[in-house]
Amino acid sequence: MRARRRARAEADGFVFHTRARFGFAAPAGSSDDPRVRLITQYLSGEVARELFAARDAGGGEQQQIVILARALGHAYFRDGGRRAHGLGIAFTDVEFADFSID
Repeated sequence: MRARRRARAEADGFVFHTRARFGFAAPAGSSDDPRVRLITQYLSGEVARELFAARDAGGGEQQQIVILARALGHAYFRDGGRRAHGLGIAFTDVEFADFSID
């Protein structure tokens, strides 16, 4: 069962649900400055493969948070790479994180 779910996530991607402090590392008052947000975002199979590879190599939670921050920043703020180039993403104070594979 786990192997099938992993293969499916790596092939088709997954939906990531989280409540965390998330935003650009921007000056206070920016509309995208870090604040607690509830986010539901599709992330690609490439992200799933990267997360599993990190876990399999013994990477800890911090490494997985870095991977998720980059992926969320790309999909959520950068609109798939169409805007907000070069800004750092802040993803901290994770209250919960859940993954759904359709």
